[in-house]
Order: sequence, then structure tokens, then C-alpha cells
Amino acid sequence: MVPELTVTDLDASLKFWCGLLGFVVAYDRPAAKFAYLELGSAQLMLCQRNGNWETGDMQRPLGQGINLQIMVASIEPALAVLAAANWPLYQAPSDGWYRVGTQESGQREFLVQDPDGYLVRLAQDLGTRPAG
Repeated sequence: MVPELTVTDLDASLKFWCGLLGFVVAYDRPAAKFAYLELGSAQLMLCQRNGNWETGDMQRPLGQGINLQIMVASIEPALAVLAAANWPLYQAPSDGWYRVGTQESGQREFLVQDPDGYLVRLAQDLGTRPAG
């Protein structure tokens, strides 16, 4: 699944997703104000608001009720870039352990909002442990 986010300003969104989080533009369609982004195995499409596919009122924060988890090798580089840009975190880094069958899977994670308010969770794998 590759989510497509409707954004209010594609340039501002690209500065966040590429400039701060490290995504790269795999391809774009400038006339349509569209970009397809990649970071490792994570893929994301951004399209500047054009009136298509709007199923309700488009008020910030967009994407209410969803957070996009992106697995990275380490969250530290993104945290450093966000701090240097004075970009606020929605939730500070923490370790989370989630039950998966008879084990718990761990990840170090933090949450940040993009320029339109979409909630983004960057996470790194901490391995597994017996469920307790």
C-alpha cells in the first residue's frame, strides 16, 4: 500500500519529507503538483490539493485519526535534523513494546507532524523478547 496525501503546499511538504526526514523524489509530475517519494522501503505520494477525492471538509490537521509509521535504521539522524530546524515533535522518543503472538516486538519511536498536520511516526527496530 502506498498512501497519497493531499497537501496544501507541495513545496513546503517536500522540504519536510525530503529535507528533514530524508525521503527522495522517485519521480514527480510538476504540472500536476505531484511527487512520489521513497525512503528505504517506505513509499509515499504527495499531491497538492486540487479538489479531487475530497470526501469531507479539509481542515488542518489533515489525516485526523491516522499516523504513518515509517521504519528506519535509526531515528537519531532525523531527530538531529528536526532539532536543527527547530521543528517541534508531537511525541518525544520512547521505547514501545507490542505483543505479537507469544513475543513482544520493540521499537524506539517518535511522532512529528508534517506541515499539514499529518502525524508521522518514525521507528527503529529494537528486536523481540518473550511476552511478559
